[in-house]
Amino acid sequence: MKIGIVVPFSWSFWGAVVEHAELQAAALEERGHDVRVIIGNDPPGQFTRVLHPRVGRHGEPPSNVIPVGRSVIVPANGSLPNIVLSPRSYFRVIRTLERERFDVLHLHEPMTPTICLTTLIRARCPLVATFHASGNLGWMKYGGPLWGFLIDRIDHRITVSERARESQNRWLPGEYEVIPNGVLVPPSAPAGGREHRVIFAGRQEPRKGLQVLLRAWPEIHRRTGLRLTVAGADPLAVRLVLTRLRVSDDGIDVVGFLSQEELTRTLLGVKAVLAPSIGQESFGMVLTRGFACAVPAVASDIPGYREVLTPEAAVSVAPNDPDALADAVSALVADEPRREAMGDAARELALERYAWPAIAERLEAVYSSVTGLGAEKARAA
Repeated sequence: MKIGIVVPFSWSFWGAVVEHAELQAAALEERGHDVRVIIGNDPPGQFTRVLHPRVGRHGEPPSNVIPVGRSVIVPANGSLPNIVLSPRSYFRVIRTLERERFDVLHLHEPMTPTICLTTLIRARCPLVATFHASGNLGWMKYGGPLWGFLIDRIDHRITVSERARESQNRWLPGEYEVIPNGVLVPPSAPAGGREHRVIFAGRQEPRKGLQVLLRAWPEIHRRTGLRLTVAGADPLAVRLVLTRLRVSDDGIDVVGFLSQEELTRTLLGVKAVLAPSIGQESFGMVLTRGFACAVPAVASDIPGYREVLTPEAAVSVAPNDPDALADAVSALVADEPRREAMGDAARELALERYAWPAIAERLEAVYSSVTGLGAEKARAA
């Protein structure tokens, strides 16, 4: 089957949806499908530096990526996604659809302009869509009346969590199937023998709670002697937050963007993932990414994380509470047998619920249902 994965953001800038789409493409290719990812791209140069103050990944996209335009930063739902709004992208998407002749298209955040909306308007094949966001989704107050009617073009709706389903039903009532975000699971991940280090992995956005962690860090470092790796956030932005909070960078290593392989290697060496988000999360891919590497989490007790966190694999703390975060991290690393047992439980949870082979099989069943092709014919098509 020829499958198009449509993403309204930029390949050049890491985010949960972009990561999900890349891993989805790889998992479907493993099952024998021909997959293309239609997405934005911001190649290196002066123009990109003007539009995007933070540093992204600026190598050549993989061969299965079809770039269709540059992106701009658009504040939305407490985040700062890089959305493709270029008018040229409209015509590039049309040409791509006409040339590639997909059997099915899978759109992520389908109500986002321009790549996804163009696909909804011009596609002539079955459409599947995954909705990731949760929260108030206030932008739909304006987008809904203008292009909400395009929801009827989607043949099968998916959300990544019950929280996301509730949010989408508020604006776009209908039937949604919950299929969680898949996660990359390394073949081996011993929970013991870890470096005395913890990690924060995520963009530098207020909702991710890095500012909460940095306020707690001096006390965590004093009590435990841990080192902290800050990955995914722009190094300059992290330095500015440290300066604003008047927090020393003792024990902190700011590494910026990490590739999938680099992130996996880093996770396999740390003792815990710290996720101090303060809200507006729909799932928590950083949690399951750590779980797959046998890393327990210390995470905020927020609605978007509750479907993922279990007491066997994670410690929940009150959001926006540096003292509670410091206490939880210190207690976890002080009891190594408990931490290792939680790491083993976390990996079992990831293998059971979030491993990509099982997620890809579920998606393949959806594609077969909307195209009328059986699973065996779908793989051979």
